[in-house]
Amino acid sequence: MAKGMRRRLWQVVWRRSQALALALGLLLLVTSCAIPQIKAEDRLFIPVTVELLDVYNLPPQSFEGTTVGGISALVYDRPRDRIYALSDDRGRFGPARFYTLAVTLGGSASQPQFGTVRFEAVTPLLDAAGNPYPRGSIDPEGMALSPRDSLFIGSEGDVEQNAPPFIGEFDRQTGRVIATLPLPERYLPDDPDQATRGVQNNLSLEALTVAGTSGGAGMIEPFRLFAATESALVQDYNNDPSQPLNSRFLHYLIGDDQSTLIAEHRYPLDLEPSGAVVNGLTALLAIDPGGHFLALERAFGLRGMQVKLYQLATGGATDTSTIPSLAGDVAGISPIRKQLVLDFAETPLAVDNLEGMTLGPRLPDGSQSLLIVSDNNFESDRATQLLLLRLQM
Repeated sequence: MAKGMRRRLWQVVWRRSQALALALGLLLLVTSCAIPQIKAEDRLFIPVTVELLDVYNLPPQSFEGTTVGGISALVYDRPRDRIYALSDDRGRFGPARFYTLAVTLGGSASQPQFGTVRFEAVTPLLDAAGNPYPRGSIDPEGMALSPRDSLFIGSEGDVEQNAPPFIGEFDRQTGRVIATLPLPERYLPDDPDQATRGVQNNLSLEALTVAGTSGGAGMIEPFRLFAATESALVQDYNNDPSQPLNSRFLHYLIGDDQSTLIAEHRYPLDLEPSGAVVNGLTALLAIDPGGHFLALERAFGLRGMQVKLYQLATGGATDTSTIPSLAGDVAGISPIRKQLVLDFAETPLAVDNLEGMTLGPRLPDGSQSLLIVSDNNFESDRATQLLLLRLQM
């Protein structure tokens, strides 16, 4: 081939390669503009949105010789279409107990709302001997319905009364305790007057939820129960207001013959608002088998009631079960991750002391409802709020 022809051929090849490179560069530029940049942490979460639909104010009332109030946990029993509501009464207005409610939803597909809320039964909680718990010995706060049709209930206990916290499994029909879960010594106060370890009084086992499946044909697969303290343990407490307090998040595996605490994680609370009297985690709800939860955090003080709903992602969180204290420097301990779902301050509703939530019945359009309840602390001039929300995942 002549030198001139070779030169012209190379010129054509070079120009075409340059054009191809320019086209590829433009394609990459357009593609990179079209794809949103996602932070690595955001990939831990699943898409979750909630929409506040309705509020039902349940006035103070009596039912079968008990004062209705102090509702701290809700559980929806889907097969029976009933709701169980746990009272945190320590025995002042009746025995430790839960109520059975029939709740109907009305309205339209575009605007669902509460229909009727009717109390049907009250079930006292009984100890292993079949007797009501002595006054002050139990403070029921968290509740979950298990795949084997029992109720797990968390009690905060009472440090001043030397009543330890516990998580018990109760017969749903009789209310009698069947068994208690092993609770590590680090959760048990060592001295009622000057404790150096254990739960703080009234900031103990507040949140409880269950995730699991039925094995069918009368067999139940092992399932998982999760619990969390409302605030820091005594040995985890940090009095530096610029640092968030850490709750402990417990992960149990529940089997037919044995229940085992298999992990524990650090749950960082929001910074305590200025002037807050109470601040902590009040409810947990498992929303999938992959370690995602909803969590309610509530603060109350000079600035009124502040409540936020978060999504949690537990994947990758450090097991803290062998760490003596979470106070001070907790560098190197990966916490449970949180993502804000709803700040109730941004809704038109003046929320009260929200403490319990459950997945409820399907809404008319087939979407999933979320029910949240407030604890009126047995104050005669305060209603119990029932909130209806649409949950989309």
